[in-house]
Amino acid sequence: MDKGTKRTLAVILLLFLMILCGASPSFAGEDVDDLTELSIEDLMQIEVTSVSKKAQKVSDAAAAVFVITQEDIRRSGVTSIPEALRMAPGIEVARINASKWAVSSRGFNSFLANKLLVLMDGRSVYQPLFAGAYWNLQDTMLENIDRIEVIRGPGATLWGANAVNGVINIITKKAEDTRGGLLTAGAGTQERGFGSVRYGLKTGEGTYLRAYGQYCDRGPFKNPAGDDASDAWGSGRGGFRMDSELFPDNTLTIQGDVSQARSDEATDSPILTPPYRQTFSGEDSKTANLLARWRHTFSTTSDLSLQVYYDWMDRRAQDNREKRNTLDIDFQHRFALGSRQEIVWGLGYRHTRGVFSTEPNALIVLDPYAKGDQLFSGFVQDDILVFEDKLHLILGSKFEHNDYTGFEIQPSGRFLWMPHAEHTFWGAVSRGVRTPSWGETYGTIPETVIPPFTAANPSPLPAALSLVGTRDLQAEELAACELGYRFHPVERISLDAAAFYHVYAHMIAGHIGTAEMVLTPTPHMVIPIKGDNGMHGKTYGIELAADWRVVPRWRLQAAYTYLYVALEVDEGSLMALENPDGRSPQNQISLRSAFELMKDVEFDAWVRYADRIKSLDLSGYTTLDLRIGWKPNPNVELSLVGQNLLENEHQEFSQMGAFTAAAKVPRSVYGKVLWKF
Repeated sequence: MDKGTKRTLAVILLLFLMILCGASPSFAGEDVDDLTELSIEDLMQIEVTSVSKKAQKVSDAAAAVFVITQEDIRRSGVTSIPEALRMAPGIEVARINASKWAVSSRGFNSFLANKLLVLMDGRSVYQPLFAGAYWNLQDTMLENIDRIEVIRGPGATLWGANAVNGVINIITKKAEDTRGGLLTAGAGTQERGFGSVRYGLKTGEGTYLRAYGQYCDRGPFKNPAGDDASDAWGSGRGGFRMDSELFPDNTLTIQGDVSQARSDEATDSPILTPPYRQTFSGEDSKTANLLARWRHTFSTTSDLSLQVYYDWMDRRAQDNREKRNTLDIDFQHRFALGSRQEIVWGLGYRHTRGVFSTEPNALIVLDPYAKGDQLFSGFVQDDILVFEDKLHLILGSKFEHNDYTGFEIQPSGRFLWMPHAEHTFWGAVSRGVRTPSWGETYGTIPETVIPPFTAANPSPLPAALSLVGTRDLQAEELAACELGYRFHPVERISLDAAAFYHVYAHMIAGHIGTAEMVLTPTPHMVIPIKGDNGMHGKTYGIELAADWRVVPRWRLQAAYTYLYVALEVDEGSLMALENPDGRSPQNQISLRSAFELMKDVEFDAWVRYADRIKSLDLSGYTTLDLRIGWKPNPNVELSLVGQNLLENEHQEFSQMGAFTAAAKVPRSVYGKVLWKF
């Protein structure tokens, strides 16, 4: 770490300690006219639904939950959902190149991160091919987002397999809250051009509708050698949402989106003919989805809902193509049992079918190349009030049957203790599982091709060192212990702390199998790296968040994450498919400042620090984002944003394998205009 970075880190730590230890000063007679900001008390009362699948206050959630509001997104100046997630403690976000991100919770970061469940209005964007999410396809209009609920730790009791280390639920605004028109446009050095339009109206008694469209064009980064990474990308998206109160106590939501994205990213992949590497350039993706949700309210303590959605994706790279159709049905019922118990239970069914095809010369193979999977699930959770307004005990479990590992049970026990209005303690013991993906079970994915007549391969045929799927893999298992504390000492300060200890078993590792001759697409040898459940490990850490309204016009928000990862390969397995440090920084710090220079002028600053990632040989980095916004009238907002201002460029991640190429994140500036009409 260089001296400049150390000085920056020291300043951030000092300001963080000021927030933790300082008392809020009193300014008599100060004019409180900033109506766009929520008070600390209001923030504590924000309702979340992802923790318990019911509406509850953030302060009453027995989990490590962090809410990113629409105001946070606007004031931060971010232009994508992954960048917004950097605000949350315990979340690792690393930009790989112009169009790719690695996002995870509590370790195991990767472009193919597979232990974090991502939802869009309750619709899973999980990809069975690799058990993760394509973040460049989740490019929804930021002004439509109401909030992003970030749950760190297992959410498997309610959400099921692959909600192992966390759940992210991106929740958009109701149509009723977006009446009228909105137009945005902007351009800059990396954001070469972007714009969006939205219009909402009331179409009948209790019925509201909105429609939107957006487009963005993003420029390329530089690769580690300093050359153009050729990873520019653009995307277009449009959609609608209708919310209707059909009749008393019944609501219906119907929403849908279509999108198309194009990336110029070049991927260097192994081939079987000299020079045994080939650059594939370009990736096209198309998606569409349609969701319907009906909710009936019996009383303040009882309701039921039915949600159905269909999702279609067509993702085409130069060396492979995947088409996928998904149908998901989810039923949920909440009711009170007596005066001290509230039960939530539900049933779910998902059917997904994927078709994977490759170019003739490509080595990536899935056998079978087309596959349909079914998932049957159910859950139950009981919130028991032990002592009136003081102690809750929450017990529950998820039950699932999948086509890879069969029947899985994921129980959880939690407590919430509120000895005083200013203090909240919570704890949890949970089990989560991560089921193998389609690619891990049925895929053959080349790592490299060794030329013939070499020291490593004296045979006359080229040899492909390939990850080869194994059909008898077990689910990866997590046993998690968590403790949390929330403190609201005075009106203008809130603190949130969480500590965790995770133990992982049956993690997927690999061993080298016997070399085999394969005749297609051309004769060659295959040296298989066959998957097994031969790795185990542990992680532990702490996550801190603080919010301080210094004065009505100035708000500071700070977050700190410490993460320790230790992974080991079992006897008999020869290689780990995870890095020993989980490819995650051990320390992360974020400090945001939102200041009203005058009534119509905003000045925002965001400093972030990410520790080095030793296993990837990446140095730590510090970034500074600045934003100045001006509202010449209530319906127009002009803003100028500078990002990564402390250095010309820096590298944040290095992806293993031939999936995507790394690049350096540059300094950038853009301007934006927003008009409401």
